[in-house]
Amino acid sequence: MTKVMLVEDDPTMLSLLQTLLEIEGFEVAKPAGFDNVVAEVVAHKPDVMLVDVHLQDASGFDILEAIREEEAVKHTAVIMSSGMDFSSECIQKGANDFVMKPYMPDELIEKIKKLIH
Repeated sequence: MTKVMLVEDDPTMLSLLQTLLEIEGFEVAKPAGFDNVVAEVVAHKPDVMLVDVHLQDASGFDILEAIREEEAVKHTAVIMSSGMDFSSECIQKGANDFVMKPYMPDELIEKIKKLIH
């Protein structure tokens, strides 16, 4: 089963995404906090991560950079998301894809499936 880690600080968005992904047959992981996401990625070994660019207590860009520097998980597929168009910056910093909020559920599922195949 494909595991998706959600790095999102909005509880409503997190709940909706978890429900959507589980209905679509994905296993969902969530980090306990944002201070050491890399350790959580190493522990959970997700196939794909969905990382919000703007987190309340952290930067999605910093998390992406830390993941790309960690040998054990640097090849993990990462989709960044934001309400502002940071697509080129995200790709430049090493993300595999970007999705702009608000997005349709089908768009996210399509991006995830594209990355795992």
